[in-house]
Amino acid sequence: MESLRVTEIFLSIQGESRTVGWPTVFVRLTGCPLRCRWCDTAYAFQGGQRRSVEEVVAQVTRFAVDHVTVTGGEPLAQPACLALLERLADTGMAVSLETSGAMDLSRVDRRVVKVMDLKPPGSGETARNRLANLDCLTPKDQVKFVIADRTDYEWSRAMVARHRLAERCEVLFSPVAGELPPRELAEWILEDRLPVRFQLQLHKLLWGDAPGR
Repeated sequence: MESLRVTEIFLSIQGESRTVGWPTVFVRLTGCPLRCRWCDTAYAFQGGQRRSVEEVVAQVTRFAVDHVTVTGGEPLAQPACLALLERLADTGMAVSLETSGAMDLSRVDRRVVKVMDLKPPGSGETARNRLANLDCLTPKDQVKFVIADRTDYEWSRAMVARHRLAERCEVLFSPVAGELPPRELAEWILEDRLPVRFQLQLHKLLWGDAPGR
């Protein structure tokens, strides 16, 4: 029986991506090979409890909502994440995966919406971007840039243009909380008429940095 290390499973409001605002069950898996400078979930790097895939699916379905997001850490760092995504999709729920983009996406179940980061220079992890993953994206997926400053913005804008990302899927630009004033990022997007969606982290506006929210 396949198992994973799980940091937490909780019900919240989706704070990002195309399903923002929907009641969503979050499955936060333990562990991550990256160390982004602005990471807000470092508590998930270690620890967690060993759970079987079936136990996780059973707990998720008991919340009785339509959306579930598998996140981390980096969920794909655990091989059994692929089986978990498949089993969650089998339940009929709308399943999304939040991933750093550093792991291979080619084997993710096609029913799952992939929300993939591309890491700008300010993250400290630009070298970990796996650009081959861009070929795994479909129109229902999303690419997310978390932007700390103007340098990050210029890098992100260039990546959107170079890889024609807006033609592949939806593109999300978010400011690093507490570093880049959201209004500045919004104004840069408008000045350049970028084909991207500006987003804030709704869950942080509601609950701050509290774990399990």
